[in-house]
Amino acid sequence: MSVYSLNVPVPPAVGRLASGLASETLTADCRTRHSLVAKRLGEEWRVSKQVREALSGTAPFRVKVEGVDAFRQPTAGKGPVAYLDVESQGLWDLHYRLCEVLDPIPELEGDDYTPHVTIARGGDAHQLIGRDAGPIEWTVERLEFYDSHNRVTVESVSLPA
Repeated sequence: MSVYSLNVPVPPAVGRLASGLASETLTADCRTRHSLVAKRLGEEWRVSKQVREALSGTAPFRVKVEGVDAFRQPTAGKGPVAYLDVESQGLWDLHYRLCEVLDPIPELEGDDYTPHVTIARGGDAHQLIGRDAGPIEWTVERLEFYDSHNRVTVESVSLPA
């Protein structure tokens, strides 16, 4: 079963940073593809019409990653989950607008949403907590509909300049 999300593409510098930090762990499960989820969409990505309507008028926005934090007891799967901390008012605004169109997933979205880029999960991932990382800043100009089961982008949408 495929589960879809609307993701913010991360620049190569963020992927390199996350991979470099992950390489310092010995027993954690490390991510090889790095992404930033704006909103989980469920089992049907063709809700893109609703999402596109919600995106109408959304201008490109700034995002910054800086520092490492963790979900010590994640909602699902093994923990801890070490991640790059993401700061972006534009991303928060987008997330809340999408939650008005598609119900937020309890304990993961809405007020529980934590924008992040996962580095590693379980094992010794905790050793990365508090590390200096970044800052890396970029402007988000497009978003991607992502199929997590097949690990592919199925569609992308550009934000109007």
